[in-house]
Amino acid sequence: MAERRKLTDAEIEQHLAQAPSWSVEDGKLRRAFQFNSFVEAFGFMCSVALAAEKLNHHPEWFNVYNRVVIDLNTHDVGGISPVDFELASRINELAP
Repeated sequence: MAERRKLTDAEIEQHLAQAPSWSVEDGKLRRAFQFNSFVEAFGFMCSVALAAEKLNHHPEWFNVYNRVVIDLNTHDVGGISPVDFELASRINELAP
């Protein structure tokens, strides 16, 4: 499992190069998704929930109908950590 330590800005930039569609906003990794329906969006959220539980690392997210916005941040280190990028990678694998 990825370590839980706050990454430097340079380390975050290096990881972002390998995290398609993710950006940093307000000190968190963020990615927005759009689906064909609420059911597809909710199904995706359920899949992400299972992956997050395996990592014991849970996202902040927002859902309206067919849109899901996910923010990742490691609260206990006060910033973005390697585990955020690990979860982002798993989320990318689940995304359509």
